[in-house]
Amino acid sequence: MNLGKLGQALTAKEIFDLISDDLQRVEQQISLESVASADAVTTIGRYLQSSGGKRLRPALLLLSARLIGPASPSAIRMGAVVEIIHAATLVHDDVIDAAQTRRGRPSTNVQWGNHTCVLAGDWLYMQAFQIALRERNFRILDLLIGLTQMMVEGELFQLERIGRIHVTEADCMELVHRKTACLFSVCARLGALVAGADSAAEEKLGEYAWSLGMAFQLVDDVLDFTAHEKVLGKPVGSDLREGKVTLPLVYALERATPEERAQVETILRDRNYDQVPFRQVRAMLDKYRGIERVRERAHAFTEKARALISEFPESSYQRALYAVIDLITDRDH
Repeated sequence: MNLGKLGQALTAKEIFDLISDDLQRVEQQISLESVASADAVTTIGRYLQSSGGKRLRPALLLLSARLIGPASPSAIRMGAVVEIIHAATLVHDDVIDAAQTRRGRPSTNVQWGNHTCVLAGDWLYMQAFQIALRERNFRILDLLIGLTQMMVEGELFQLERIGRIHVTEADCMELVHRKTACLFSVCARLGALVAGADSAAEEKLGEYAWSLGMAFQLVDDVLDFTAHEKVLGKPVGSDLREGKVTLPLVYALERATPEERAQVETILRDRNYDQVPFRQVRAMLDKYRGIERVRERAHAFTEKARALISEFPESSYQRALYAVIDLITDRDH
């Protein structure tokens, strides 16, 4: 089935309109579940909820559930669970990265300090699991526990490579898998699971969303070098400034001269662009097609996602999941 034109015909608004009532109920659930006896945790939870995130992960879960059958209270709760887990990862990431901004606003660690944020992130994780536990479904808990372990291992995997120039393509793909694609996959699997899908449909939706997540993060890695700061919501070149060598730079470094590699090592050491301006890094990426090659890798993952979702019977939700692919790859932040 050729869904290209149908997929492209759905705008972001049309996609989210399909599940707008469900997403509103997810927001209400998050507000309800983010109230803690410690005021700081409640305040941080509300700060994150009001920060204008895309809600892509609960949307993916809800669309996957609707693809299989009617939305249920379980789907709403699981939508809240994955967004709360995502919020917890953001809080911890900002502490680890010593970030200054998130989505165009001061990051949580700047506002409340590292100690409070680490504990708030821990609370959010545990609250997500408490909500999930109410389903009394071991399969749900198995997916969420495996996911959380994978993401934590991803953070440790990344920390081991901070400040190192000798990062491989395989290292980057492993990190993208652990930190982003696994969460996307679990979102789709949870949606299918609570809607009563059989194991084959759950597996296929999980593979679709995994491919989507891989493409999403690769596009993110490109945008860190190409986006405008006001649109991105954080300074461009942040990854390299934080000591992270991502795939566009890995590809460029494969062909770079010793002098160019030394420039990158200077930035990794200094954690700023004072001695080596960002424009020189961007010029090197263009010279060696680092950005172009990552876009090609992202395109391969989106083609795989398109093929997988095309195997499902046509419906408005199937077309939306098809259109989400373009929404992710054509974005500017």
